[in-house]
Amino acid sequence: MTARNIRTLFSLSSAHDAVSTRGKPLQKCWLLLTVMMLSLGAQLSNAQGYRLFTVADDLHWPWSVARLPDNTFLITEREGRLIHLDHNGNRQVVEGTPETVFAGQGGYFDIVLHPRFENNHLIYLSYADGYENANGTAIFRARFEGGKLSDGQRILRVEPDKTTPQHYGARMLFLEDETLLITTGDGFEHREQAQSRLSELGKVLRIEDDGSPAGLLNAEGEPGRIWTLGHRNPQGLTVDPNTGSIYLHEHGPRGGDELNLIEGGKNYGWPAVTHGVDYSGAYVSPFKSAPGFKDPLWTWVPSIAPSGMAWYDGSRFPAWRDSLFIGALVDQEVRRLEIRNGKVIKEESLFKELDSRIRDIRVFGDEIYLLTDSEHGALIQVLNQ
Repeated sequence: MTARNIRTLFSLSSAHDAVSTRGKPLQKCWLLLTVMMLSLGAQLSNAQGYRLFTVADDLHWPWSVARLPDNTFLITEREGRLIHLDHNGNRQVVEGTPETVFAGQGGYFDIVLHPRFENNHLIYLSYADGYENANGTAIFRARFEGGKLSDGQRILRVEPDKTTPQHYGARMLFLEDETLLITTGDGFEHREQAQSRLSELGKVLRIEDDGSPAGLLNAEGEPGRIWTLGHRNPQGLTVDPNTGSIYLHEHGPRGGDELNLIEGGKNYGWPAVTHGVDYSGAYVSPFKSAPGFKDPLWTWVPSIAPSGMAWYDGSRFPAWRDSLFIGALVDQEVRRLEIRNGKVIKEESLFKELDSRIRDIRVFGDEIYLLTDSEHGALIQVLNQ
């Protein structure tokens, strides 16, 4: 537990409890409590029935986390590091990872395990590949054994290059058939390519676990990689394992963040239709909906800047079952969207007390983990009260 943890503990506790600075015995009780928690990490209670436990802090701009079968963690840091976090909180920088473009929004992004990781030890890392003025989203695959990588290779590079280090998408999701989805952004300055079937910008791509195409047929009648089109910058992707429904969220421009139900072959409209406007206030499009484009399930105006997303169906928090958890970078919180029969019936704000941008949300079994986005980011577990 660091000094930052202790300061956070006191500042958040004071929001819920009236602690007198004049009461010496009371101060001693709080200090004793803090000392008792040194071996446990920072734990923050909340009246809503959960508490927050800091698993690790001082992570540098972390973007994503995966939990290994031995209950250790792999964490990506956007500057271009893959961290292995062991049971004792010790961290090791894993060697053998690819070079990346750490500029703009570029760097290391998502980390996922192959569905049969316990047998094949394969991990998948998405990252910005190339140069600041000629780059694209890529996927690196390698075997992770004994804390080391082997047989590493790039299995996907989005085409064509984009000239800006912005809007990478880069969220990955394995489906039940072991094909892999990856989101791609429109590159910010190349938004018209989101509607082009000749470009992989602004798309959801689908590949086999070795990188071979598994998307829709291309112009030559052969399998391509494009699975859906018309996206701006999708950074959340998850599945309801009970129904197989795939949910994606994406950043709008100024307003117009969207939650979408994803189906292969569908067009989600950007930039032909949108609920947002350009940053200047000018129209991107006069249309919010039009024939041939699939409407979003939910929109946010003004924007919340959605980040990681996870589906919760665990037993630890029964009141949160059948919900999407979505990081909201602007408001420094998490939005819980309760889903019934494919519709959003409730939206709730959670974890505001962290006072941090939430970059990633993961559900491992019935456990929820949060990853805060800063130069001193933290991995936080959500526990029962």
